[in-house]
Amino acid sequence: MQPLRLLAPDPGDRGSQRCRIGPSLMSALGLSLDGPLLVSVPGGSCLCTAWPRPDLAEGFLQVDPKCSSPGLTSQLPKHVSIDPGRLTPVPCPKLRGIKVTAVVQSADFKRHTSPRLVHELVKDMLRGVYVHKGFVVNLEDFDMDIKYMVINDINADSASSGLITAKTAVEIVGIQTVRHFRNQIQGQQAEPVGGLDEVSASLREMLQLPLLYPDTLSSLGVSCPRGLLLVGPPGVGKTLLVHKVVGEVGASLVAVKGPEVVGPRPGESEGALRGVFDRARSAAEEGPSVLFLDELDSLFPRRTGSSGPENRLVAQLLTLMDGMRGADRFLVVGATSRPDSLDPALRRPGRFDREVVIGAPTLQQRRAILSVLCERMPVGPAVDVEELAQRTTGYVGADLSALCREAAMHAIRENTKVSGERWVGMRHFQAALRAVRPSCLRSSPGSTELPPVLWEDIGGLEEVKVRLRQSIEWPMRYPEAFARLGLRRPRGVLLYGPPGCAKTSLVRAAAASSRCAFLSASGADLYCPYVGDSEKALAQLFQQARRCAPCVLFLDEIDSLIGSRADGRGGGVQTRLLSVLLNEMDGVGLKTLERRGAARVLQAEGEPETSEQQQESDFLEVCNTDVMVVAATNRPDCLDGALLRPGRLDHIIYVPPPDQQARLAILRVRTQAMPVDGGVRLEELAAQTERFSGADLENLCKEAALLALLEENMEPSAIKHTHFLRSLSKMSPSLTAQQISSYQTPPR
Repeated sequence: MQPLRLLAPDPGDRGSQRCRIGPSLMSALGLSLDGPLLVSVPGGSCLCTAWPRPDLAEGFLQVDPKCSSPGLTSQLPKHVSIDPGRLTPVPCPKLRGIKVTAVVQSADFKRHTSPRLVHELVKDMLRGVYVHKGFVVNLEDFDMDIKYMVINDINADSASSGLITAKTAVEIVGIQTVRHFRNQIQGQQAEPVGGLDEVSASLREMLQLPLLYPDTLSSLGVSCPRGLLLVGPPGVGKTLLVHKVVGEVGASLVAVKGPEVVGPRPGESEGALRGVFDRARSAAEEGPSVLFLDELDSLFPRRTGSSGPENRLVAQLLTLMDGMRGADRFLVVGATSRPDSLDPALRRPGRFDREVVIGAPTLQQRRAILSVLCERMPVGPAVDVEELAQRTTGYVGADLSALCREAAMHAIRENTKVSGERWVGMRHFQAALRAVRPSCLRSSPGSTELPPVLWEDIGGLEEVKVRLRQSIEWPMRYPEAFARLGLRRPRGVLLYGPPGCAKTSLVRAAAASSRCAFLSASGADLYCPYVGDSEKALAQLFQQARRCAPCVLFLDEIDSLIGSRADGRGGGVQTRLLSVLLNEMDGVGLKTLERRGAARVLQAEGEPETSEQQQESDFLEVCNTDVMVVAATNRPDCLDGALLRPGRLDHIIYVPPPDQQARLAILRVRTQAMPVDGGVRLEELAAQTERFSGADLENLCKEAALLALLEENMEPSAIKHTHFLRSLSKMSPSLTAQQISSYQTPPR
């Protein structure tokens, strides 16, 4: 059969529950006149009675949504085609009894109308109506204060729908207002929020108990909680979570933001805040209500010594929250990304009783968020959500949404040039990863905008590479092996050796291969002219690293940042920085309140076994919940002994100057992208460059290329062996035998 075109219902059929279709389709479905029919349309379903069209035309469908699912109470979709297979005849026996919830226009009707009158009106208006369990009956055509009727339950043997007759017993189990009913529908239709299941369940439990079961708390002699505080960095979904959970528990939401409360004249802000609480009480008369105060720290900061407007506003909020009675069926929910900026009086029990902390998403939560976002996009089969989740360490929900949007924009720009593709591929996400960086690192004092380095880009140093992989890469890439052996990865690694031997490049390669965040700090990032600011900057650097864990925190030239206490000078800034560093390394790792979902959920009995990749991801969350500190220095004798003990910088790795084989490997790597003549003998150059560091060899290749440009008027065909020899004759090694021998003794 051809699809049916959905048209607007005929004005004469308004409120009649009729479905107009062609007679041939009625015959094919086996429907008699006025036979009950369930019609599925985009967004829900309607229970109607089958009637032929007056013009007997086929291919059209007109539905009066008198009894429909809650999502279709406003209006039916327009300009859509319906498959005839979505029209299903349903048995509708006469019902012995039903349970309903009445939806009225205002709370005044609910308060001033007797229950007996409401019962008689409802029973009269529902007579002769086909109803379905969970559906809503639209009664707006009666032009009365009773607008809708929610069918909670029906008394039928096996059917889920039936006909209400004069003998049907109607029980009204509740009365709510239209505003509360529509808020509840909007909450049920809210889009899914990925990665917030544990937090939403906890928040839902906190809201349901005081809002829906206040009598239970009173019978136990316990007062209802008054406030709930959501804490988390920007972009993790605090506001989105509140809107969704409030709708799920069936409460109405009164949302308030800063500009709505703050006024220019004295006393105006306090009056506006009192009006907000009056609005919440008015909404609570119609049903459970939540007063949501977003960006709480901007409205109610810490009180200072002066009597400013912020102090009066904080005092007014404290008074209003203390004046909340048990009969006030509303809860105050606040959200902030700066809990330490709030006035301490707000965070005591009796005001904001509970605090829910939402940290940066874990690996499993990033996977869930990406899965929800990719469901709305035409994603290609090559897109690996697991790989994207691993490569987005430190990304919050807003960052992941921006990542998917940027990938879609890349696909759109590409599709305008290449026709035929209508999906977003993995290459689009890879391009978006280069453009969208985690927001938690944008204000970080450490340098993060560094291009990744591969192990293949570093010539030689094979033994050092293996030790770095054991210390950094292996625990992050193969965490299940470490967990099986009961091993914990080192807390810190120190690289020491002569300058120019690729210590920094090795750390960047280890961070890139481990797929973790990378922060790098220098003296310019930490040193400040004011006392205490340098220590504060270092503590902030560790805090930023914990937010985007697992993370590699690289302290280059640590001897210039951190001093030694052996010289007897204990009051310098370097000594104070050393104290902060030691304390941070002893307490390094994510705290329980800084991150959600850190605990591993064990597999329940009877559940299907997870894949090997899923198990590896679970071990990753167990083992890598802290920060790896990697330091580099060419003066290990200047470091304090307390920093070099096990438990802080556990692994001390010597990065030696390149030997002949390593120099040959470095020359091959550096000349790989250069037009080198076939007569260039790299083995001979490697033999002639004794005590040359990796930086010296890179400079040798660069000088040879510049010499070729100079001799052939900027159009050289290739770099010859003579160019390398002439450049080598002008250079001398940066390392000396005495300098190399000084590194033979380990620093501890």
